Amino acid sequence: MKNAELLELLEALRPIVCDAGEEIVRIYKEKTYSVRKKADASPVTDADEASERIILRALGKLTPDIPIVSEESAEAGNIPSIAGGKFWLVDPLDGTKEFINRTGEFTVNIGLVVNTRPVLGIIGIPLKKTIYAAAGPGTATVAVADGAPRPIAAIKASPEGFVIVASRSHTGPETEAYLATLHVRERKTSGSSIKFCVIAEGEADIYPRLGRTMEWDTAAGHAILLAAGGNITTLDGEALRYGKPNFENPSFVAKGCDG
Repeated sequence: MKNAELLELLEALRPIVCDAGEEIVRIYKEKTYSVRKKADASPVTDADEASERIILRALGKLTPDIPIVSEESAEAGNIPSIAGGKFWLVDPLDGTKEFINRTGEFTVNIGLVVNTRPVLGIIGIPLKKTIYAAAGPGTATVAVADGAPRPIAAIKASPEGFVIVASRSHTGPETEAYLATLHVRERKTSGSSIKFCVIAEGEADIYPRLGRTMEWDTAAGHAILLAAGGNITTLDGEALRYGKPNFENPSFVAKGCDG
């Protein structure tokens, strides 16, 4: 797809992410939602499902020819063919544990993959009315409420050491062992895909994730990070690719400009 097409598509996604976010916030504030366990023991709420319905309906109208792989639908076995190499990856509510624990650090994520690479990404942080978005090199932006999108870019790490952003809910011994190999001058914690945005905005240098994640967890953030000058690689230094069997990611490291 041409750059102009991707940027036009990105603008069409903004109201979709806003609508999904508003529904999530409504449910969040009502505090009447139910919490259930999925087959992998991870939680799912009414908000996950409501957000997914909004996004799937809107994407189906916007791009009826592009298949959609979305977390809750995939969990239910509804996975379309991605043989054409172009498909959406949707996480309608990333950070469900943060939603349940009421930290506010949950997001709405939509990424577009073409030939195994994320070429477009948009992340909404509903409680902050903030949207990070990108569709190609140099296009990464953040917009707050009704404000105009402003450019963001990753930075080079300081010689004084790395600023690390780590998962609030998924940090274990392997991650700690990895961090022990780095010269760390500051450590931050965050939930959901906000960690990618923190690096893309130049507020951290590295986010290591050693353990299981799915492609819909990373596609949108990966696209934004690439556009901001960063990257996500496997522990072997290979680029993280999409459309893998079962859509499962290996352990990875997200980095700013030093990546």
